[in-house]
Amino acid sequence: MTAVQGTTVDIPTEDGTADAYLSHPGDGTPHPAVLLYMDAFGVRPRLNAMADRLAEAGYTVLVPNVFYRHGRAPVFELPEFIDDASRPALFEQIVPVMQALTPERAMQDADAYLRWLADSPVVADGPVAITGYCMGAGLALRTAGTYPERVAAAAGFHGGRLATDGPDSPHLLAEHITAELYFGHADEDPSLPAEQIKRLEDALTTAGVRHHCEVYPGAHHGYTQSDTSAYHREGDERHWAALLDLLDRTF
Repeated sequence: MTAVQGTTVDIPTEDGTADAYLSHPGDGTPHPAVLLYMDAFGVRPRLNAMADRLAEAGYTVLVPNVFYRHGRAPVFELPEFIDDASRPALFEQIVPVMQALTPERAMQDADAYLRWLADSPVVADGPVAITGYCMGAGLALRTAGTYPERVAAAAGFHGGRLATDGPDSPHLLAEHITAELYFGHADEDPSLPAEQIKRLEDALTTAGVRHHCEVYPGAHHGYTQSDTSAYHREGDERHWAALLDLLDRTF
């Protein structure tokens, strides 16, 4: 197992400064970069631990607080374990913050994250990979379509609203994507119904994007997050196998 170094870093953006968690192998050499997009609960110990696991596998991982306009992480006061009873009150706070992160703002920030990684001495030259969770899956898809020359691979897990009928749905960027994509959808996820799964698959296929989409049986929205009641161990283990396989093919 590779020893890793984790620290908080600040990333200049057009609207201020985004705090982020950075984890990388502690061998003093540059490694391929992975941009890890958070879920709606934000940057916290669980996501830091996921970044550390990727760093142990040989990657430099950046986990930006995409809600930085509303404060440094943790933006919301979270319980140690997020159960069903605590979700309604939390989402009363979270939803307005999510809505304030427009696609334009998110992609403006993505440019800052990618430039920061390109300039970092602990990052190897070349395009990056992205992985995203819940809302982060949509950000991963959108970033791959907005900055195709900078993204070699992108994955999304239990993502929601990936292929809506809205004019700014992230799947509409499929024609610009050059990266290889992987999606691990949650079974019976109300934020990504069957019609959206089909719409996403059709858009990627029509655009000639290299991709693989799977639905994980028995896994609910949020299945990778062990600090929540949505956690599904089998789905999480399957996610790690798929993600590491994608990264191994990419770098």
